[in-house]
Amino acid sequence: MVGICGASAALAISSVLPQSPQRQRETVFTIACLAPALADQAIYDPAAPGTRPLVGRVIERGLSDELNDRHYLLVEATDGRTHYVEIGGENVDTFTGGAFVRIAPVATGVREADHTVAAVAAANGGRYDIDAHLEYDAAATEAFAETHVRRLEAMRRLTSGVTREADGTWIIAPDHLERAVAYEAARAADRPVMVEALSSQPLAKLIEADAATWLDRELVAADPVPLRDAGFGADARDAQARRRQWLIAQGLAEEMGGQTAYRADMIDALRRRDLLRTATQLSRELGMAFTEASDGDHINGIYRRPVDTMGGRVALIEKSREFTLVPWRPVLDRHLGKNVSGIMRGEGGGFNGSAQHTPRTFQPAS
Repeated sequence: MVGICGASAALAISSVLPQSPQRQRETVFTIACLAPALADQAIYDPAAPGTRPLVGRVIERGLSDELNDRHYLLVEATDGRTHYVEIGGENVDTFTGGAFVRIAPVATGVREADHTVAAVAAANGGRYDIDAHLEYDAAATEAFAETHVRRLEAMRRLTSGVTREADGTWIIAPDHLERAVAYEAARAADRPVMVEALSSQPLAKLIEADAATWLDRELVAADPVPLRDAGFGADARDAQARRRQWLIAQGLAEEMGGQTAYRADMIDALRRRDLLRTATQLSRELGMAFTEASDGDHINGIYRRPVDTMGGRVALIEKSREFTLVPWRPVLDRHLGKNVSGIMRGEGGGFNGSAQHTPRTFQPAS
């Protein structure tokens, strides 16, 4: 579906700029040779009330505004429709044909770090620095306080909402929380959505993948993504049915009274197979030992790069003469080549019958 039509789309869009955003979207649909019925076209608006995450297959990526380096995606989603998604200028990634993603609005609320900075400043004459933070909260570490400084730096660069003195002290205004809201709104204008790569592989390759995939997590989810019997939705439904049969053949699930019961450790077993296989390859490549991270572990090291596996994307964290792999998050890419710290969370052991699985996550401190 991409082929010659898809390759020419970005060039053609650039050739007709400037034009209205609505006209740009119509041109994208036409030039990409999709021309779906109007009822099957949609524009994803992250700012609209009640907007839900979108899951689907990427069929096109290109420039919507060449002068301002603004990009778009065309996504064939589980609802059977083709969605035009503005992704801004910082969300650009390389998607192989057939790869699929999860798209969600960027969160714009005040963060806990903003409340902490405001509280420390209120107790310190309107000023914030690491020493004041550590005095205010005896349980805080210097590394934790530094994550607050990085957020203040980001606010200063984008909105000038805070002022840094020559000695490193930050002047925090009484309306700091309102300024944090303004900063988040400015970030959302530049990068309106978060794009999470669910798999760099086409859906068909996940059916017999020896890894914990999006298909598995949907099969055991308490609130699975609704699938319309059309387009990518129909493809996903078929892939889930075939994956279910593969899991049964592998002894990871069984039919019971017309229902499928999944082994309690199914997700974890598949995840570890994929993780250890990837780690073995990387260990040979890097000449370093691999250390597996467990739930609750505090991870501290240098974020070297993302690594795509059959089960999804992980982050390679280097620690002295060894390395570990943690679930990748978009926020990590802002710290490529830098020290990061965080805590491993989740992995509820999987699912049995209707029990819910808790995904593994890596929660960076920054």
